[in-house]
Amino acid sequence: MATSGEAPESWYLALLGFAEHFRTSSPPKIRLCVHCLQAVFQFKPPQRVEARTHLQLGSVLYHHTKNTELETPWICLLSELYCQQNLVDSAKPLLRKAIQISQQTPYWHCRLLFQLAQLHTLEKDLVSACDLLGVGAEYARVVGSEYTRALFLLSKGMLLLMERKLGEVHPLLTLCGTIVENWQGNPIQKESLRVFFLVLQVTHYLDAGQVKSVKPCLKQLQQCIQTISTLHDDEILPSNPADLFHWLPKEHMCVLVYLVTVMHSMQAGYLEKAQKYTDKALMQLEKLKMLDSSPILSTFQVILLEHIIMCRLVTGHKATALQEISQVCQLCAQSPRLFTNHASQLHTLLGLYCISVNCMDNAEAQFTAALRLTTHQELWAFIVTNLASVYIREGNRHQELYSLLERINPDHNFPVRRFLRETLKMSNAEDLNRLTACSLVLLGHIFYVLGNHRESSNMVVPAMQLASKIPDMSVQLWSSALLKDLNKACGNTIDAHEAAQMHQNFSQQLLQDHIAACSLPEHNLISWTDGPPPVGQFQAQNGPTTSLANLL
Repeated sequence: MATSGEAPESWYLALLGFAEHFRTSSPPKIRLCVHCLQAVFQFKPPQRVEARTHLQLGSVLYHHTKNTELETPWICLLSELYCQQNLVDSAKPLLRKAIQISQQTPYWHCRLLFQLAQLHTLEKDLVSACDLLGVGAEYARVVGSEYTRALFLLSKGMLLLMERKLGEVHPLLTLCGTIVENWQGNPIQKESLRVFFLVLQVTHYLDAGQVKSVKPCLKQLQQCIQTISTLHDDEILPSNPADLFHWLPKEHMCVLVYLVTVMHSMQAGYLEKAQKYTDKALMQLEKLKMLDSSPILSTFQVILLEHIIMCRLVTGHKATALQEISQVCQLCAQSPRLFTNHASQLHTLLGLYCISVNCMDNAEAQFTAALRLTTHQELWAFIVTNLASVYIREGNRHQELYSLLERINPDHNFPVRRFLRETLKMSNAEDLNRLTACSLVLLGHIFYVLGNHRESSNMVVPAMQLASKIPDMSVQLWSSALLKDLNKACGNTIDAHEAAQMHQNFSQQLLQDHIAACSLPEHNLISWTDGPPPVGQFQAQNGPTTSLANLL
């Protein structure tokens, strides 16, 4: 045994040498080998050494344990260690073997199926993951665990939503709803199933843009999380070992409910409400991250910031948006997987910021980088539409614009006004306030150009009212300019002067914010289009000056 005065490598190599000697003895002395490896942890070694020793310990126990009931947990642990070391291809065959031999131990069999499904999901192989979750649901049904059957089915529903297989999602959610309502068991487990189910339902509605229709589901979800927060964790273990699972800790569920509420508020155009719930969620996350290193918390944080950044750009707070984009860069720099999953969104947000400060070349570069990094259909359409707006603003990019329009919609020979009226009708029906305001002001502009001042006014006045309620600074600026020209054309001098004053006020606010944003060190982020997020060289000296400065 090494003395305290020796270098750490000496005691580590000595213990490793003893362990290897005992392992290769004839017959192998596995108990002594394990003791030597376990002794490494007494010295509090560096994290890299600790992880490697765990892996060696797991490997020894896996290869020299014959008891199936002991072998399965060790395979499970070993596969987790392989994943931590990014050795996913080594983990998969282990898990498949464990799944084959664990059918008589329901808890471990279900856990291994979840684990392998998660590996396939991380590798974007959602078809294999869905198949495994389907197998798990049927196994849980056979062993009499309706609770875990619901967990498998809800997990499958989540992946089907990610795959956009909406035809399969609806019947699956209907089945899950029945199972969840009929299951009688631990109140926290039941309510957590309801939260999972309702989160998927709300997401399903929001994906379809059904902001008004989703309200009853969202209200149920908010009531459900309030119920969970009043329940005490029950220490009584379920009688069925297959029921020994929990979807998420209730603190994580609380943040998730805040997140879907923010998503709803953003889509509906209630931006002040989105801000309020984002602040609450970020405060909760900050408290949780002091005690909990779960990667899902950083994911929640990034998604919340992505939403609030869009909110800032709409309300005319570009400088704050830029500082929050920098915070997303910092979070992504800490996790390669997080960056891989959010790189396209990050470049898209930078592209939107570039448009807001009139840096069109940089906006084009950012959107081009974002397109290169995504295969997500809706995100692709959003990026391409914004890239088209860049070409329109530049005024001399007709060929690129037509090529882009061809990619968005090959049959784009439609009557624009009728199309806009249809948009207005749909957005009105679902309370999509921002879409309604944008449609109204654009129609108002068209009618103004055509000389139909009365019809133009009928569009622009409600557009301004709605934009003030959101508030949407760009639509307010556009509407006030149109109102000024309309009133001037109609000879309404006083109203024209009032509209001109409003337009001047909005212009001044935007100009001051523009100057503040462009003077920040983070403004240099607009030139980053490749590789990992740059952290350090673009940080402000005194940190962000926003209400979120102390939260992140």
